[in-house]
Amino acid sequence: MPELIYYVAASLDGFIADPEGGFDRFPMGDHVDAFLATLPTFGAVLMGRATYAVGLKHGVTSPYPMIPRQFVFSRTMAESPDAAVSLERDAVACVKALKAEPGAPIWLCGGARLATDLWRAGLIDQVWVKQNPLLLGAGIPLFGGDGIPPAGLRLDDLRRFESGVVELRYSVVAAT
Repeated sequence: MPELIYYVAASLDGFIADPEGGFDRFPMGDHVDAFLATLPTFGAVLMGRATYAVGLKHGVTSPYPMIPRQFVFSRTMAESPDAAVSLERDAVACVKALKAEPGAPIWLCGGARLATDLWRAGLIDQVWVKQNPLLLGAGIPLFGGDGIPPAGLRLDDLRRFESGVVELRYSVVAAT
């Protein structure tokens, strides 16, 4: 059964984007190559509509062609603009089906509302955070809405980069 990994960049104060959804203040550096090297190890990528819209603004309709299956979750989009990207309405049902199949890990790349829905359903197995050396002060939090149920995490790996980014890889161990 493939694990679902929420792998996302965040500011030190826990925001994955500024209030307008931008993430251009996050530093670029040596951590980017390490991140890109992980992408082909995933069998599927999951995106909320707002996350998908970031690339769509620039004409990118298939943002992760190196990953065999791409899914966008939206209640408002009528259809996917790219045959390589599946448009889905029910994230929980879709992820349960993906996890029932054999295969490589599933990457949840964003956004906060989608992560919250999947967390509440108990479907996220790991949380990998690229902790960026900056404070945004406000913005889109790691999880959206009115919070998530607490859980214990186990630190499995920590990588430091010259850019100042620290990548933290946690496994979900138990609800608390």
